[in-house]
Amino acid sequence: MASPIRLVEFPADEPARARRFWTELLGVELEDRSDDEGVGWQTGGDGPALGLHRRGTGPGDRVSLPYFSVSDMEASLHRVRELDGEVIHAGGRWSVCRDSEGSPFGLALNGRR
Repeated sequence: MASPIRLVEFPADEPARARRFWTELLGVELEDRSDDEGVGWQTGGDGPALGLHRRGTGPGDRVSLPYFSVSDMEASLHRVRELDGEVIHAGGRWSVCRDSEGSPFGLALNGRR
């Protein structure tokens, strides 16, 4: 089975500095996101992506988050709650949750980056 990790997203106080850091550390290109991907920058290609956005006050804007692919967002959010996790922000394509121990993570609907 392929890894369910879809995206690891980092917030940045100084986006230019953070882009330089990740680009030079990992040798990747962080390109502007398309309108349907949201605001910020991320790597392209197949496999898990690395993303970066300006730090904000929203549920996914304050800490780095791993995003995991799911095929059914509604069912996955229901399962998070059943397993004593917490849904912080329920979205159609992207959601932010906490696991049973309080660690934040995101869910991303399959078929979209």
